[in-house]
Amino acid sequence: MPDEGVTSSHGKQCITVDTSNDIVRHQLRGMYQSWFLDYASYVILERAVPHITDGLKPVQRRILHSMKTLDDGRFNKVANIVGNTMQYHPHGDQSINDALVQLGQKELLVETQGNWGNVLTGASAAAGRYIEARLSPFALEVLYNAKTTDWTVSYDGRKPEPVTLPAKFPLLLVQGVEGIAVGLSSKILPHNFNEIIDAAIAYLREEPFTLYPDFVTGGFLDVTKYNDGERGGSVKIRAKIEKIDNRTLAITEIPFGKTTGTISDSIIRAAEKGKIKVRKVEDMTSENALILVHLLPGTSSDKAIDALYAFTDCELSISPNCCVISDKKPHFLGVSDVLRHSVDTTKNLLKRELEIQRGEIEENLHFASLERIFIEERIYKDKEFEEGESMDDVLIHIEKRLEPFTKSLIRDITRDDLLKLMEIKMKRILKFNSEEADRLIASYKERIAAINDHLAHLVDYTIAWYTSLKEKYGDAYPRRTVIRGFDNIEAAKVAEANERLYINREEGFIGTSLKKDEYVCNCSDIDDIIIFYKDGKYKIVKVQEKMFIGKNVLYVNVFKRNDQRTIYNVIYQNGKGGIYYMKRFAVTGITRDKEYDL
Repeated sequence: MPDEGVTSSHGKQCITVDTSNDIVRHQLRGMYQSWFLDYASYVILERAVPHITDGLKPVQRRILHSMKTLDDGRFNKVANIVGNTMQYHPHGDQSINDALVQLGQKELLVETQGNWGNVLTGASAAAGRYIEARLSPFALEVLYNAKTTDWTVSYDGRKPEPVTLPAKFPLLLVQGVEGIAVGLSSKILPHNFNEIIDAAIAYLREEPFTLYPDFVTGGFLDVTKYNDGERGGSVKIRAKIEKIDNRTLAITEIPFGKTTGTISDSIIRAAEKGKIKVRKVEDMTSENALILVHLLPGTSSDKAIDALYAFTDCELSISPNCCVISDKKPHFLGVSDVLRHSVDTTKNLLKRELEIQRGEIEENLHFASLERIFIEERIYKDKEFEEGESMDDVLIHIEKRLEPFTKSLIRDITRDDLLKLMEIKMKRILKFNSEEADRLIASYKERIAAINDHLAHLVDYTIAWYTSLKEKYGDAYPRRTVIRGFDNIEAAKVAEANERLYINREEGFIGTSLKKDEYVCNCSDIDDIIIFYKDGKYKIVKVQEKMFIGKNVLYVNVFKRNDQRTIYNVIYQNGKGGIYYMKRFAVTGITRDKEYDL
């Protein structure tokens, strides 16, 4: 018989000891499937991956909702915003503070005051008690409308919070996002504000469009393999490097995701390894990036620029992965799909807002018409009105008196309408002006007609709405990253020849550490070496400190792949006592460590 099992705090048996261990394996598998999958689902849906509807992670959405509840037009201390957000977000103040700082540094939804850090240097923001924030006018215009928001309750059931904010702009594309969940990740690169609007208008007009990333840090971008931001695509990003003089280079824009500190460190490491001849690196970044690279005398500045791209963080390759939450599941899409979904959402939200606005104006028109009839027909002076025995009798009388006018009203009269007429004060009745009432009614009808026209031409209305956004805010977001193709830089061609190659013919060794043996040539530590033997065999090997290659070596030197200019001349005899021949040939591309025969 097995021993008694161990019971969990929930009262369920978790582990039971058995000699066969079959029961143990079965229960652990069940625990893993239920508990771990629940945890993974929670991280994916509620923490790390943004929602396609508003482009926000839950912590960002809760911060922005919290800031709206606090919004009075003035700046609030970040510490107060964080404390207020903890009513909605159950994961601690530090995670909220970090997410708010990231929102503020993107300079789109949040206006900041104080030291919010520096995305160029990587400097962190000041403590939350010192810095302040408020919602930007853009955020207030595109992100909030309580009448079109779907609500749920907060984690403790005390506060309402939005399921998603009714965002009328693809925040996911303009801000970019990066998140690592359990089993998957999301990495969406930021795009240009104005180009997003242009693409949205093109989609509404059923015209083709293409979106490419744009980074606040500037630099150059190769989008040849971008693949619409889907999985499997990639982009190359380069720093902007300028020549000040023959001995000084200036890095004025850096790749996305790097800081001037990490760039400087990568240059110093490359110089220590002899990949580039640098005398000194100075990071002078303040408002704009500026790294001065001082070269050693005799160094080619053009070759140094290529070496910076080849051996340092001045050139990076980034692989985007557009993963979003839709219908409570993660989906892998392209940025064009995200844009189309956002534009369709915006069009539907604008339609709902127009319909809500029309309904409110129609209610105003309805009551204004009832009020005019009530006062002009002097219903309030009727004997039945003044001497009615009960409220119901009075309401029945008013409804009967209004009955001849019902055809001129936009809807049927309800009991609430009659009660509202009963609340009209005598002061308003005495000041009633028939001409003003007619003008008010006419203005309501004009506004309703204009809304109906917008609803009938919803695509044009949506285009006009996007155009107004671009006119209001577009000037603040010019393209900062230049799109252009890159030539591949072969590291072997720009590496400095900082090593010396030696050969020991008697023992059959070559390498950079054989300093007491025969000197062959200068080389770099990433070069290939070509070796010809006396029997007509030859091969390519990589430079090493010491390597056995065998004896009877005829010729050794650095090998340049695809080199058409280096011509080898070999004289050989056709058998013993035969005719001598000479062969001229180039060695362009062959497999490393494979032996070939002339």
